[in-house]
Amino acid sequence: MNKKISAVCFAALSLPMLAMAANVAAAVADMADPAAAAEVEAAAAAPIATVEVATRKTRSSVELGKNELQKILPGVNPLKALQTLPGVSFQTADPWGNNEQNLSLFIHGFSGSQLGYTLDGVPLGDQQYGNYNGLSPQRAITSENVGRVILSTGAGDLSTASTSNLGGTIETFSSNPQPNRNLAVQQTVGSYKTSRTFLRYDTGNFGEGNSAYISGVHHEQKAWDFNGRQGGDQFNAKFVNDSSLGKLTLYLAYSDKIEPNEDSTVHSATEKYQPYTRPFMYPNFQQALAYLSATGGTPAADGNNYRNYYSDAQRTDYLTYAKFDMNLGESTSWSNQVYYHNDDGVGVVAGPIGVAGLPALFAVYFPGQNLKQVFGNSGFATRTTEYAINRNGWLSTLNTEFGDHKLQAGFWFEHNRSSAYRRWYALDVNNPSSPYDRPSNPLITQYGSEIDNKVVQLHLQDEWRLSPDLRLQAGFKSSLQFAEGQFPVQPKVGAIANSTALPVGEIDTKKWFLPQIGGRWDISAQDQAFFNVQKNMRQFVTYGGGGASPWSLSSQGAFDLFKKTAKPETSITYEAGLRTSRRLNWGAVSAFDGQLNVYHVNFKDRLLQISPTSVITSIIGGNLAVLTNVGSVKTNGVDLSGTVHFGRNFSLYNAVSYNQSKYDDNYVSGKDTVFTSGKKVPGSPEWMDKFAATLTVADTEFQLSGDYVGKRYATFTNDLSVKSYFLTNLGVSGKLPFLNGGWIKNARYRLNVTNLGDRKGDLNVVVGAASGTYNTFPIAPRQGFLTFMADI
Repeated sequence: MNKKISAVCFAALSLPMLAMAANVAAAVADMADPAAAAEVEAAAAAPIATVEVATRKTRSSVELGKNELQKILPGVNPLKALQTLPGVSFQTADPWGNNEQNLSLFIHGFSGSQLGYTLDGVPLGDQQYGNYNGLSPQRAITSENVGRVILSTGAGDLSTASTSNLGGTIETFSSNPQPNRNLAVQQTVGSYKTSRTFLRYDTGNFGEGNSAYISGVHHEQKAWDFNGRQGGDQFNAKFVNDSSLGKLTLYLAYSDKIEPNEDSTVHSATEKYQPYTRPFMYPNFQQALAYLSATGGTPAADGNNYRNYYSDAQRTDYLTYAKFDMNLGESTSWSNQVYYHNDDGVGVVAGPIGVAGLPALFAVYFPGQNLKQVFGNSGFATRTTEYAINRNGWLSTLNTEFGDHKLQAGFWFEHNRSSAYRRWYALDVNNPSSPYDRPSNPLITQYGSEIDNKVVQLHLQDEWRLSPDLRLQAGFKSSLQFAEGQFPVQPKVGAIANSTALPVGEIDTKKWFLPQIGGRWDISAQDQAFFNVQKNMRQFVTYGGGGASPWSLSSQGAFDLFKKTAKPETSITYEAGLRTSRRLNWGAVSAFDGQLNVYHVNFKDRLLQISPTSVITSIIGGNLAVLTNVGSVKTNGVDLSGTVHFGRNFSLYNAVSYNQSKYDDNYVSGKDTVFTSGKKVPGSPEWMDKFAATLTVADTEFQLSGDYVGKRYATFTNDLSVKSYFLTNLGVSGKLPFLNGGWIKNARYRLNVTNLGDRKGDLNVVVGAASGTYNTFPIAPRQGFLTFMADI
């Protein structure tokens, strides 16, 4: 899309928001009598279908319900569903958002690993692809069982169990068992051999306040540009007992998923070959053999955009919790929740042995040998990173009311034992391996890390009702982390450049006072004003062997220096806004829902891995990469979203957002100064616009949605960027009356078409350099899916 077309589309999409902004201003000016709030609120309680619902919190917080989530695409990842909300930039290669390796998420300038995630209160970690402290929402729960998702774009609740929520929280909640017995059946078929089968059995109420459900799903789809298979199996079960003593909830999730990975395309002035995609060659092994030279080298013309044979991510997770909400009196409750999570995962790549410094690595372990013969005589080797997570925790929260005060106090404790092992396997020319089986009998275990981590979080807050329409909320939390890392398997000297041994040791970080203050003014039963100020901290990453973690540094000296000098990243978020939900009698316009939010963020002590200066080199004893604080970031932005309802049959939703995140400081890497002061945070767009037009005709609903993402910078110094894109999706759903009757109820269908215009371009940008180079993943082509649903 060229610049003129982008500008025209963006202006057209934003026109409805100008009218919505005027409606918000008019609604605020037309304040109702606060004394009549209860009567008006009851009159306005009838539901209005909308893409998002603003919550009644003292912060910017919007909720996406189950129906709207499934409209996007039945089975969609809850995180991908959030891309319809203001301030959210989400990209991934597949329509469901299941692929984690090429997932990109930015909210108000913060990346996905700087946000907090929970399921029914259970922490899900920071969502890094290299798992070490959690699992993705789409593995923690089957999409069809999600009841709602709440996005807090500035600051989450103090009680949120997360060590990474610098820029907000995403809370996913499972649906409850239905009161009546029911068997739900759902089948999706579509592009690239898609088949998704979902079954859920609800027992209905039985015994004294008992109800439960159990569900299963099997998902299959072929990757759109190569012969890779994504999907797997999931099972969920939930039991609820509701009695006068309180509410007991038991939950169990099992997920066994395989997602094919795909290499990103490298862009730079020196890369002559820059393909739209870099597909793998599996299962065409003869093509793979012919692709390499006699010694395992790749074609020189391909440069860094050479092709691998296969790659995927295999994840098996068990997650369970037990929660009891005890009634201690009319105004006091005590909630206790214990949980357990086990993950067994592996990331697999089968690639050429003659690239990326591999001959030097392999020569350390097999000096003077024919490396091609050592690795099965195919010219390829299989590399794995094998993950394990074993964590358990306890959340306890006490709520009580007295007078005009609502007090809440609580704590969260988690003990997590995680490991990461890097191994290399032969790829036998006579018996080539498959990406869907775990390799065995490694030739090399390059390193193995074991990290023991304990987290304690305390919080205390008070919500004070100053008057019937004015509330003030204040509190604080404490975040403590006690981590110890060991390397049972150290690399041989030379296996990691300039390193003789990876670091071991303990790092304890304690932040006792992270305050929060917010307020909410109920201007009327339909209109609210709110503000919130909150400080948050991101604890150090506890992963060994890769990423921005102290235990991924290349020497003990670098680790000790980091421990002595580095500070955790912190942010202070200031936000204020208006929200409204009004029934109107303005001719064709019958209702309006909307929220306006403005924010400012001070992000301090940003961590970045850089080359050491001469002073640092003299301290750590070698020219090794170091992880250090490199300055701060200032962010300013505004989100404006709303839905105009034209009766019950037509609604128009639009969300426009502007975000400007800039680095405050330059930094020194090696001998060079990197001039980032005043530069914008790469990967995060300044402008975004989302819309959804929904029309109901008889029993058929049509929804056309769009997503505009503006230009994004691709390097820290902003010397390179990727163009904007605009994608549209279509959804059509309706009843199947000829099937309803007898033992079949509520039979219906849904047709979804993604990327309706079949656009091409850069979907997400992978930022990894100060200047000169970046990577991208492409926009997937148009795809169609048809889903049939019924209750029995």
